[in-house]
Amino acid sequence: MAKAKQPLKWQRDPEGMRIRILEAAKQEFAAHGLAGARVDRIAAKAGANKRMLYYHVGKKDDLYLAVLEGAYQQIRAEERGLDLEHLDPPDAIERLIEFTWNYFIRNPEFLALLNTENLAKARHLKRSTKVKSMHSPFVEMIRTVVRRGVESGDFVVALDPVQLYISIAGLCFFYLSNSATLSVIFGRDLLKPEARDERLAHMVALVLAALTGKSAASFGKGKAPKLRAVAQ
Repeated sequence: MAKAKQPLKWQRDPEGMRIRILEAAKQEFAAHGLAGARVDRIAAKAGANKRMLYYHVGKKDDLYLAVLEGAYQQIRAEERGLDLEHLDPPDAIERLIEFTWNYFIRNPEFLALLNTENLAKARHLKRSTKVKSMHSPFVEMIRTVVRRGVESGDFVVALDPVQLYISIAGLCFFYLSNSATLSVIFGRDLLKPEARDERLAHMVALVLAALTGKSAASFGKGKAPKLRAVAQ
């Protein structure tokens, strides 16, 4: 009787292979953009071949979208672990700013992917059936914090949670994505640890001033950030 054909190693561990492919693809797309990325390099980094890559994920555009969705899924998952609902509203907003800042510093490939997709006018993200549903609970979490702040008297204005998050992300993103040119223009190293700490304190003070109606000088003076930026 003929011996049953044993599945290949990559067929026995499809999830592990998919994870390796997506991680290799994330690095490739972040470094070279969609146009410059090469499937051969992605396959080689993942210890796979083109056949395995297409089997587990699909063609190049499908792979790129899967990487984008995975990048958003990762940051949203970590944000859910911030426990904002059990913090006083000002502390919750401060923690959200600190997390966003440090996450962007720890994950430069996330910023690179955002730049690539924005240059493409979100053409690939529009195909996603997952991304919008990821963001709804996150927006509601911020809305709840702001509402609690207004009810407790800590905040004087109930800012739109979407606008608030875009402002927080924008304050972090612009500084980091333009740090090379800004450092030259202003003659200072904007990525050295002291400069990053100063920027974080400034952002916290700015946002809390907008929410509380107090002067930005009331916040963060002489106070070290709770979460330190991770050195690159």
